[in-house]
Amino acid sequence: MSETSLTDISNDQHAVRRQKLAEMRAGGFDPFRAHVTPTHFSEEAKALYVEEQDNTVTVTVAGRLITFRVQGGSSFVKIQDQQGPIQLYFRRDVLGEERYTVFKKSLDLGDIIGVTGTLFKTKTGEITVRVDAFTLVSKALRPLPEKWSGLTDSEQIYRQRYLDLIVNTESRHRLITRSKIVSHIRRFLEDRQFLEVETPVLQAIAGGAAARPFQTHHNTLGVDFVLRISLELYLKRMLVGGYDRVFEIGRNFRNEGVSRRHNPEFTMLEVYQAYSDYRGMMTMVQDLLRSLCQNVLGVSQIKHAASGEMIDFGGTWREVKYKDLIIEKTGDAAWFSRTKDEKIAGVQKLGLYADPKWEDYELTNEIFGKLIEPTLIQPTFVTHLPKELCPLAKITLDDPSTIDVFELIIGGMEVAPAYSEQNDPDVQRAMFEAQAGAEQQKIDHDFLLALEHGMPPAGGMGIGIDRLCILLTGAESIRDVILYPQLRPGS
Repeated sequence: MSETSLTDISNDQHAVRRQKLAEMRAGGFDPFRAHVTPTHFSEEAKALYVEEQDNTVTVTVAGRLITFRVQGGSSFVKIQDQQGPIQLYFRRDVLGEERYTVFKKSLDLGDIIGVTGTLFKTKTGEITVRVDAFTLVSKALRPLPEKWSGLTDSEQIYRQRYLDLIVNTESRHRLITRSKIVSHIRRFLEDRQFLEVETPVLQAIAGGAAARPFQTHHNTLGVDFVLRISLELYLKRMLVGGYDRVFEIGRNFRNEGVSRRHNPEFTMLEVYQAYSDYRGMMTMVQDLLRSLCQNVLGVSQIKHAASGEMIDFGGTWREVKYKDLIIEKTGDAAWFSRTKDEKIAGVQKLGLYADPKWEDYELTNEIFGKLIEPTLIQPTFVTHLPKELCPLAKITLDDPSTIDVFELIIGGMEVAPAYSEQNDPDVQRAMFEAQAGAEQQKIDHDFLLALEHGMPPAGGMGIGIDRLCILLTGAESIRDVILYPQLRPGS
């Protein structure tokens, strides 16, 4: 069927539905003024059914008509609410001729109705509501897409997410799972006496990461601000202020590229624990992810979407130093003592681009990012990264070229970086000033002032919620786990 004919059909149905609405209003009934108070969601209602006791339990449920096939004097239809579908049974001899006629003539697929009735089980074993009364509470003036072929264009799915949630069970389930993941993270941390706080989105300096910020202007104050690119520096101020265990789940904004794993607006969890370190965070993130798998997903293994490999969260997680991975990949035990020109040649030998303007650590990190990280499917703690990659962590005592950190890699992507946080204000200032290349960021002097008042030793960790949801739900893209991803404005 051509696109034009589909549009014509849609326009025809729109006109027919508007006519039905006009007739209802002319008869004294306005569905948008009607009301229903459900007693249960669909799954809760079905759970109330008692075997071999048909029509003894009364419920009121409400939702959108997703199947609607009218037959003679009795009809089975289905509505869908937040928990899923439930079947309804309409009978003329129960409702009466007038109401049954309204049911047949006035309702359409997509309408939102409320019904009251009793539970019974059909011959095929499906728990169903025998409808004693119903109310139309919202008239759908436009038809829904066809369930199997009407909403397949990815651009339409993301622009009209509400339609996607109605007709695509997989999308609805995935995004509900995301909500459960975030809720469980909160409970997990609160049970461990972490306090949830909120820090500014509008900031004077884009600190805590190396990224291009979005810029804006405050008219009343007459100053420019940026949307935050990280939660880190304000949360560390909380440690200075005496909050020993804090976390925030908040939005960050980076004016950078869009890809399968990147969206300009994204959600981060950052957590900081005084008197801990990166190893304390290592234990915490293992406990958190295992708890999520057990309590939200009900499994200890999940299938990696790209490779099909089963990721085991219950086993022993590998721990390996960054330098050891680089030496293994390059086959060069002396890699870290090589000259820059030798490293450029080594990167090129591995088939990668090497920009002569890059710093030594950037050349090395190109190998890690392109050839090593994508191969780490099972949970892997990559520890002791080059100090140039993060100025906010403590330098390793026995190797001053590295920092006491880990990056947790699962499914070939970074899920959680964690640090032994730098709390020496003089070292912190020196590390800010020594930054170079793409990792350079503006110095937040107020943060340094806060450190001079004394910050306890601490472990800190960040988890990209969107990436975590990609991993745990088997999604193909970050857009599939964000309700409303950024798109060019449409017509």
